[in-house]
Amino acid sequence: MFDHLSITATDLDRAQKFYDAVLAPLGVPRINRRERAIGYGERHRVDGAPCYMSIYLSDNVSPDNRHWCFRAPSRAAVRAFHAAALANGGSDDGQPGIREHYSPDYYAAFVRDPDGNRLEAVTRQPEERQ
Repeated sequence: MFDHLSITATDLDRAQKFYDAVLAPLGVPRINRRERAIGYGERHRVDGAPCYMSIYLSDNVSPDNRHWCFRAPSRAAVRAFHAAALANGGSDDGQPGIREHYSPDYYAAFVRDPDGNRLEAVTRQPEERQ
């Protein structure tokens, strides 16, 4: 949905550990690591325009309620995203579940990364049958 986005973090090693863990269930790989930045997303797409997220080193971060939402392939992936966030220094900002005020099939979870940036994972897929 997005072309690219950039956020900031005060500790890139901590950010890399967190984002490697929370983006893995969503199928979003780390594609680079430089001295002052980390990149996640697609290296190349058919149309030649990659979709990616950059995390840049910053001396301070001023979190607020703006957020970035990632598409998840399933409800299980939303739950895995949330669990990975909590296990890797993030905090809960909305347990996995249906958000009927958006739509009856909107299944999402909200977290804050270690710097306080707000993230969401969402799917509109029904619960997986075993």
